[in-house]
Amino acid sequence: MSARPSYLTVLATRRIGRALPGGWSLARFAAYWRDPALHLLLIVVGYRLAYELRFDFATPRDEAEVFWISLPLLVLIRLTAYAQAGVFRAYWLHFGLQDLLTLACAVTTSSTCFVASLFLAHLFPGVPRSVLLVEWASAIFFAGGIPFIARSIREGPVPFATPLGRRTLVVGAGERAEQLLREIRREAHALHVVGLVDGDAARRGRTIRGVRVLGTIRDLPSLAERLRADFAIIALEPDDLSTMRLVVDQCIAAGIEFKTLPSLHELLDRSAAVNQLRNVRIEDLLGRSPVRLDLSPVKADLQNRVILLTGAAGSIGSELARQIAPFHPARLILLDQSESDLYFVHLELRESYPALDLIPVICDITNQSRLAQVYAQHHPEYVIHAAAYKHVPLMETNVLEAVRNNVLGTLLVATTAVRYGASKLLLVSTDKAIRPSSVMGATKRIAERIIFGLPNLHRSGTDFRAVRFGNVLASKGSVIPLFERQLAAGGPITVTHPLVTRCFMTIPEAAQLVLQAGSLPETAGAIAMLEMGDPVRILDLAEKLIRFSGRVPGKDVQIVFTGLRPGEKLTEEQISSLEATIPTSAEKIRISQTTESAGPELMQTISRLFAFLDAGDREGVLATVCELVPECVPPLQDSQRARPAITVSTAHAMETWGALADPAEIQWRERRRVPPRPSGPPDLKLIDRRDGLPCRRKTPRMGGRRRTDAGALLATGSGAI
Repeated sequence: MSARPSYLTVLATRRIGRALPGGWSLARFAAYWRDPALHLLLIVVGYRLAYELRFDFATPRDEAEVFWISLPLLVLIRLTAYAQAGVFRAYWLHFGLQDLLTLACAVTTSSTCFVASLFLAHLFPGVPRSVLLVEWASAIFFAGGIPFIARSIREGPVPFATPLGRRTLVVGAGERAEQLLREIRREAHALHVVGLVDGDAARRGRTIRGVRVLGTIRDLPSLAERLRADFAIIALEPDDLSTMRLVVDQCIAAGIEFKTLPSLHELLDRSAAVNQLRNVRIEDLLGRSPVRLDLSPVKADLQNRVILLTGAAGSIGSELARQIAPFHPARLILLDQSESDLYFVHLELRESYPALDLIPVICDITNQSRLAQVYAQHHPEYVIHAAAYKHVPLMETNVLEAVRNNVLGTLLVATTAVRYGASKLLLVSTDKAIRPSSVMGATKRIAERIIFGLPNLHRSGTDFRAVRFGNVLASKGSVIPLFERQLAAGGPITVTHPLVTRCFMTIPEAAQLVLQAGSLPETAGAIAMLEMGDPVRILDLAEKLIRFSGRVPGKDVQIVFTGLRPGEKLTEEQISSLEATIPTSAEKIRISQTTESAGPELMQTISRLFAFLDAGDREGVLATVCELVPECVPPLQDSQRARPAITVSTAHAMETWGALADPAEIQWRERRRVPPRPSGPPDLKLIDRRDGLPCRRKTPRMGGRRRTDAGALLATGSGAI
C-alpha cells in the first residue's frame, strides 16, 4: 500500500500553487524556468571563460571589475534575444540544424546589441575585442553543442554493448533511408541494422549515421546470407517502380521478410505515419511513375460550380468525390441508387469537409421523372457521369440490364442535362469500348456514340467529353481483392488463362485523369485516354501474391486455370486500329480521334434497340448492339448473326417510341430559363405536357405502364438527325 501524503504537505502545495502566477503548480513553475536558468548559467560561464582565456587564467583586478559591471547587461540582452527567437522552446533531445541556425542568429543579434550598449555606456574600450569574439563563439558552442551531445547520446549506439533486435538490411541510401535510421535509433533494441544496399554502385562504402553501404540490390541475397539478416526494409522513393520490382524479386530469392515505408499519398491522407512500416502490396509494383498534373485548370473548372456526380458510391465515383471536394465547388450532388454505400461516402465527406454543400441523392438514372426532379431542383452546371454496370462476365448474363443502365441511363442523363442548361457533361468510359468483345464494352461504346453522334445534343451548347481508362487496382471488381480472399481461404487461386494480361492504374490516378480530362481545352468534344504503360500478366500477379505471404506457388498454394470468361479478351487494346491518337498538353494523356456517324439511321437503330429492350428480346438487343458497334469482335460479334426472336421494323420502332419532335423544338423550353414551379415534385404527366413531349400508354399487352418515347427525348426532327 502506498503512503498517503500528509495534510501539511497537501496544504503547503495548495498554498504554493495559489501563490504562483495563474495558479501554477510548483512543478510547472520549475519546468517553465528551467531552460532560462540553464541558459543564464551558460552565459555567465561562457563570458567568464572568454576573460580567462584572454588573460591566460590570470585576469587582472581592473578587468574583473569590468566583467562584473558588464555581465548584467549581457545577461539581459542575451536572454531577451533568446526569448524573442524561441530558443527556450527547443527540445534538446530533438535539437536539429534549424534550431542551431535560430540559436546562432539570436547569439549574433544579442552580441551586436551588447557591443552597441557597451559603446553607449563608455565601456567598449574596457572590454577587450578578443573577449567579445570568444564569448560569441562560446555562447553558440555551449547553447548548441550541449543539446547536440544529448541527442547523439540518445540516438547513438551504446559503446561496448551487444546489438539486439532483428538483423536488418535497409534498401536505399537516400533521404528516406536516413529518416528511417534516425527512427530506428530512437527505438532501442527494436531492429539491428547490419548494412545498407542501394541501386547506385557508386555509393558502396559510404556511411549514413554510422551504417555502411555494403553493395547493390543484386547483392542482397548474398549479403543476407553472409550477415545472417532475416529482415529487409525498403526505403526507396515511391516513384522508383522498376527498382522496387527488382528489390522484391531479390528479397523473395533471399527468402527474407520485407516491408516498406508508407508513400507520400498515405502520409498526406494520414492513413500512415512516417515511421510506420507496412507490407509491400501488389499495387506498389503495378503502378507507374505518377503523372504530373497541373491542378490550376482543374481548380478553375470545379471551383464555385454546382457539380452532379452520378455513380458517386462506386469505387471511381467515391474517389472522384474525394478529389472534387478540396476544390470548393458551390455544391456537390452525390447521386447513386446504392443506399448503404452512398451513406458512408456522404458521411466520410461530411466529416472531412464540413463547410461543403453536400447533397446525397438516391436515384436510378433510368428513372426519367426522378432524374428530372433532381436537375430541376439543383440545376447542375457540370455533370460527371460515372454510373454504369462494369463487371464484364456479369453483364454477359444480364444483357437487358446492361443496355438499360449503360445506354438508356446515359441517354437520359445527357438529354436531361441539355434540357436543364448544364454547361458540361463528362462521360466516364472504359478501354473495353475499343473494338469491344463484351456486352459491357459495347454498351459503353454506344454511350460514347450517343453523346458525340447526336447533333441535337451539341447544338444545345453543352460541352460533351469522355475519358477512357483501364483496369483499376483495389476496386470492388478488381482481381486483386479476389486473389486475396482466395489466398486467405488457403487457395486455390483461380486464373482464367496463363497468357492473359491487363494494364492497371490506381483509383486516385484514374480519378485524377477524369478531372484533368474535364479541364483540358483540347479535350472538348473528344475522348481522352491515358497511356496505360506495359501490360502485366495476371499469372505473375497471382504468383507474387502467394510469395508475399511467405508461401510457394504450386506447392503451398495451387493455381487453377479456369478458362476465359464470357466476353473477356486475352489482352485489352489501348488504341484501336480504327482510331488515331494525338498528344495533349497534359503528360501521358492523349486524345482519341473518332468520327461518329450521325444521321437518321442512328436514331432509328437506337429506337429499335429500346423496342427490343421493352419486349425483353435478348437476341434482338444483342443483334442491335452489334449493329450500333460494327467494330465489335468475337465473341460479341457472333451475336450479330443470331436472328431476333421478335422482328421490329424501323417504322414500327419509331411508332412504338413516339413521333419525333418538330425541328423547331430543338431548343428545350428549360433553355429559355423558365423558372421551375415552386410546388412539390411535379407529376411526370405535367412535365411531359409542359415540355411538349408526346406521352402515351402502352398497349394492354405491354403491361399498361407509362413510357416517354426516345425520339422526343432526343428532340430531333424526323428529317434532321
